[in-house]
Amino acid sequence: MFRRLRGDKRRRADEAAEDVGVEAVDDGNGNGNDGDDGQRDVREDTAAEPEEAGHEAAEPLAARPDGPYDETDVPDDGVDRLDLGGLRLLVPDGGQIQLEVTGDGTVLPTVFVGDGALQVSAFAAPRRSGIWAEVRAEIAGSLGEGGGSAAEADGPFGTELRAAVPVQSPEGEVVLQPARFVGVDGPRWFLRGLLTGAAAVDEAAAAPLEDAFRGTVVVRGRDAMAPRDPILVQVPRDVLEAAGMPAEDAEQFQPFDRGPEITEVR
Repeated sequence: MFRRLRGDKRRRADEAAEDVGVEAVDDGNGNGNDGDDGQRDVREDTAAEPEEAGHEAAEPLAARPDGPYDETDVPDDGVDRLDLGGLRLLVPDGGQIQLEVTGDGTVLPTVFVGDGALQVSAFAAPRRSGIWAEVRAEIAGSLGEGGGSAAEADGPFGTELRAAVPVQSPEGEVVLQPARFVGVDGPRWFLRGLLTGAAAVDEAAAAPLEDAFRGTVVVRGRDAMAPRDPILVQVPRDVLEAAGMPAEDAEQFQPFDRGPEITEVR
């Protein structure tokens, strides 16, 4: 079953998409957040790491045994996950997944359960070290410059950020919205989650969304990628067809054209 989000949930999804940008993950075409001035472009960090044999040996970061998982470490748990190419997302019972295609072609998956939301994004990372500590500092700095705040805290995935993110209310006022930024450094990838709504302040509301994040599988692939390059997420053809897009249009669907916002209900 597929349907569009109600207005209040859609607003939360749009706000979540904007909030994620505070860490300056730019697409290289000037489409970053307004509050990202002074942050370096993610593609300037380093060149893509070589993949050839003989490259200096280093122990890659291991995937967490209890998740999130690398595609090579997925347990035989019988869990049904939505295959989005670079991500395989667990949809909690009673939950919904919205897939929004932004103007620059990025597919933003957001999981909703009740009044809580979790947005998930994956990026390439160096083989020798993680990037979450550096990303946390950038998020906190950008939030502070924009009138918000963030503080580190211990969470179920290690160190996370408990934040107050400035957003514009329907009345045009700037208000502070609670949010939690969580991150996991995996083998040559980094997975970031943004918890908003009730999930940012209530443990019970956050639990099913934390399970969804924990159950996520990252499919980075073997291609050389620069650190912080986004791992490609795609809208499945059967999802487009189920949402009412004819098969021939689904076949020709271009992610760089703004596409449908689709919600899968479990």
